[in-house]
Amino acid sequence: MKTSPRLLPALALLFAASGALADEAVIRKALAERLPNLPKIDEVTRSPLPGLWEVRIGTELLYTDAQGQYLVQGEVIDLRSRTNLTQQRIDKLTAFDFDKLPLKDAITIKQGKGTRKMAVFVDPNCGYCKRFERDVSNLKDVTVYIYLYPILGADSQTKSRDIWCAKGPALAWRDWMLANKLPSSAPAKCDFAAIERNVELGRKHRVTGTPATVFEDDTRLPGAVPGEQLDKQLVQAARKG
Repeated sequence: MKTSPRLLPALALLFAASGALADEAVIRKALAERLPNLPKIDEVTRSPLPGLWEVRIGTELLYTDAQGQYLVQGEVIDLRSRTNLTQQRIDKLTAFDFDKLPLKDAITIKQGKGTRKMAVFVDPNCGYCKRFERDVSNLKDVTVYIYLYPILGADSQTKSRDIWCAKGPALAWRDWMLANKLPSSAPAKCDFAAIERNVELGRKHRVTGTPATVFEDDTRLPGAVPGEQLDKQLVQAARKG
């Protein structure tokens, strides 16, 4: 029985896929046996480097061989293009999708018509955030989604709760950041689960410092970006959107 030439490419892909699945099963089994304390593996895929497999645990990347005998911790760099392939992959895994941000967990401030949009992860005790807030407050035609992200200590958590639970969270936020005026203590029955969700969201996307800004085109900028640069980024993001 002869095989049609048209079927050969399809068969080759089928065999390659079955081989990849077999290798993945071998790797998962070997690593589970050799590293019983290893957290749950989310994904095993071929890396750009021949013979090396990527093992993904959340947003952490490890590398191993096809038999799961060796484990490599580090970065894979393409020397021809000077590209850090590991970081490139992590950036993709931790990227934000602006349209899927949980806006109900943010304090919303609308300036002017609010046509342009941006989201900011901030800690109320972050000095850079206070400087950043002054620049943000001067922007025109923008809606700002403020995600309270208390990562600097227990007092940051307390201030975040007091601001979130205030009768007017947006006003309470600006009063504190621009005038050092704190709101009253949060009522005992206030639901501040949104702040806990913000922390989980930030960790998932590797937000390691504040302020951290996300724009409509999913661009992400760390640090206290000057107002002029913010405005340019908002224009660029709106065009892509």
